[in-house]
Amino acid sequence: MRFGKINYLNLAPFDIFIKKYPTQSSFKLFINHHKNYPAKLNKEFLFKRIDAGFISSIAGIKAKKTKSAIISYGEVWSVIAIKNGNKFDYQSASSNALSIVLKIDGEILIGDRALKYKLGHTINKDYIDLGLEWYKKHRLPFVFGLLCCNKFEKFYNKLSKSFNNQNIKIPQYILNKYENLTKIKKNDIKEYLRHIHYKVSNKPKISLNRFYRGVRLTRIKVPSRF
Repeated sequence: MRFGKINYLNLAPFDIFIKKYPTQSSFKLFINHHKNYPAKLNKEFLFKRIDAGFISSIAGIKAKKTKSAIISYGEVWSVIAIKNGNKFDYQSASSNALSIVLKIDGEILIGDRALKYKLGHTINKDYIDLGLEWYKKHRLPFVFGLLCCNKFEKFYNKLSKSFNNQNIKIPQYILNKYENLTKIKKNDIKEYLRHIHYKVSNKPKISLNRFYRGVRLTRIKVPSRF
């Protein structure tokens, strides 16, 4: 089974979970060597080079979805629009589309790079948090990524359910590792992860449908094989 994973801090709890989850060693070997940014995983998923993974929500419109996702209820910290010209982030399809739906101009930045920028500009706040702007407008969380599958649907639904039901704490030695890799302080990492949720309940479903409606109305091109 070929699983692709977003290589960002927002899936740190999933990293901890999957190490202990009972599955084939080949599955864990593949996931450890197959990490990338969302837009890249979108293509690999759509071309079926991977069987499953966390992909951009805009790329999962027609995909088989589990009940796990990357969700923010308000501020997300890691998806921002910098008030400095207009520029999309090549790493994300959903965040670029979200900025269009919200009619927000700026340089779109996502992931750990956005988190670093936000933490370094807390006084001169020259950015807009897109998760917060969506919440202000709709009073709903925003779903940035979805755990989708092309194959082995029963397996991934079971995995998703197990992940959602766990209260995962990240050990200090793992936090130290992330701090060394990202140069983001571990206390900031812990605070950031409090803004990230994973279970797709009723409100995220409503929000996702509202986002998809916005995508259709603004005629945004959805990622596809062709």
